[in-house]
Amino acid sequence: MTSQRLLLIAGLLGFTGVALGAFGAHGLKATLEAGNQLENWKTAVFYQLVHAVALLAIAGKPVSLAKLGGCWLAGVLCFSGSLYWIALGGPVKFLWPVTPFGGLLLLIGWAMLAWSAWRKADA
Repeated sequence: MTSQRLLLIAGLLGFTGVALGAFGAHGLKATLEAGNQLENWKTAVFYQLVHAVALLAIAGKPVSLAKLGGCWLAGVLCFSGSLYWIALGGPVKFLWPVTPFGGLLLLIGWAMLAWSAWRKADA
């Protein structure tokens, strides 16, 4: 993934994370509270924004580091996306593997980052 693409994705994830956070806090608050889903929404926004900043941090780094951006992007889409869906009352039946799979992708991305740093420390 190129640095330009990572910057674009980081910007989009950051923008939509802030927008969805504000929408959840203001426009959807009563609905989310009524369905006891406000915490799911907050968790989705938090993870999305953390990974937007992480993608921003690796933009411009060597390609080996930038590859983990794909894991983070897919992880955010699966993890945060499924939590948004659940919080909005979407059917949960088919989503049971999507949320943990997204979390696993986020973890793999962080492990790739740590492994890359470890290998460079040994060099």
